[in-house]
Amino acid sequence: MDKPLNRRNFLKVGGAGTVALLLGSTGVLSLSQAGKALANPERPHLGEAGYGPLVKDPGGILNLPQGFQYRIISEQGGKLSDGGIIPGAFDGMAAFQGPHNSTILVRNHEQSGNTPYPVEGKNPYDKLRTGGTTALVVGPNRKVVAEYVTSSGTIRNCAGGATPWGTWLTCEETRDQGHGYVFEVDPLHPENDLSKTPIREMGAFSHEATAVDPSTGIVYLTEDGSPSFLYRFIPHDRSQRLGALQKGGKLQAAAIEEIPAALASSIATGQTFGLVWKDLDPEKPSLEAKEKGCIQFSRLEGAYFAGGVFWFDDTSAGDTRLGRVYRYFPSTNTLELFYESSEANDLEAPDNICITPWGDLWIAEDGGGTDRIIGVTPEGQTYVFAENTLNDSELAGPVFSPDGKTLFVNIQNPGMTFAIWGPFPRKNSGRQRLIGHAAPPARLAPIIGDKLAAFAEKQGMSPLEAAALHRHGMPIL
Repeated sequence: MDKPLNRRNFLKVGGAGTVALLLGSTGVLSLSQAGKALANPERPHLGEAGYGPLVKDPGGILNLPQGFQYRIISEQGGKLSDGGIIPGAFDGMAAFQGPHNSTILVRNHEQSGNTPYPVEGKNPYDKLRTGGTTALVVGPNRKVVAEYVTSSGTIRNCAGGATPWGTWLTCEETRDQGHGYVFEVDPLHPENDLSKTPIREMGAFSHEATAVDPSTGIVYLTEDGSPSFLYRFIPHDRSQRLGALQKGGKLQAAAIEEIPAALASSIATGQTFGLVWKDLDPEKPSLEAKEKGCIQFSRLEGAYFAGGVFWFDDTSAGDTRLGRVYRYFPSTNTLELFYESSEANDLEAPDNICITPWGDLWIAEDGGGTDRIIGVTPEGQTYVFAENTLNDSELAGPVFSPDGKTLFVNIQNPGMTFAIWGPFPRKNSGRQRLIGHAAPPARLAPIIGDKLAAFAEKQGMSPLEAAALHRHGMPIL
């Protein structure tokens, strides 16, 4: 692409036709068979794959493709199993295997001060704060068996991330004194002392999300601030067991630097610039990251690790301030700019992200107005899966049940948790790895000029790597 994609050009390449939902003989949706669709008459559908047109929800909440249905399984102000009030401001979420084919959800509550629906725990970190986490045990019939508080007394629990060993890292999005930490929550042992013990060496800053590399135990962290930085935490104890992270580790932030000639020759002929990680003081990481020249992002949000690749997004980056999606390859220490939005109908304010069990990248928008879940396939196609019709209330925490048959997602305000099911494709671990190395949709990829493309070739970089480094200060020599 040699020029930005405007709305007229987008309609030319994307098409405006719709087709009905097509199912294979097995009853499982074939992405190659499904056609183009419109999310609604006012907003062009992103592209060529997916599940067909969205059907208007009679309840006026969540539009889904034909063949899918939802159930609201939890609402703020309802009753917990112990008779307490279900807290409000639903946000990030994780799903774990529970007994008897159940799913255990752990859910964040992004609040801090006075609220009609606080997290009221029995063992809070700070009695004056009203954020925290709850858990829902959901049976195979997609109905809640139990619902209870798992941690409390924290501030603005926005996102976080699941660990390979079955716990939830809940993150405080604040810089208030005594807060701004990551806490480890065990849904099987709610409100224990671990849940109120901050992992201080993971840093005190306005945390957003985390993702763990299961092959190394390294934790990647995003920061919701301005500017914000990309961090990683290298634990002293790599056993990946409950409580290991509390033993401390090294906090670092990503930077772009000229690579010494001796090292560059071992990477690629002529390579000049690359990603490096700089050590930080965990008590003042944002300040040190800025002083040490680390990459300054606009406002980082969602994070997800799958198939050897760490995905994350910058919700307000780019010339249009509509967001970017990045991916990082730990095995090669390579950062790529995968997606750069140029129009609101492409992608607006990417927030929570995940890789589906069958290998598509899913992105939840948080741009205000009508937010959607956008899908990107390894084949370079895009589609809309869901549309939240409650204006100015974001979709948050999309996560699949361990068997891949149910999607759980939140609407933040008024707080609601949905179970969604229908003709989802089967699990496909090979395709999950494929998305990590797939080219982005051609018309939605970052725009790379001839000069940068030539530079990338000379340096032995992919165009996506060159785009990521150039957007953040690498000169074209």
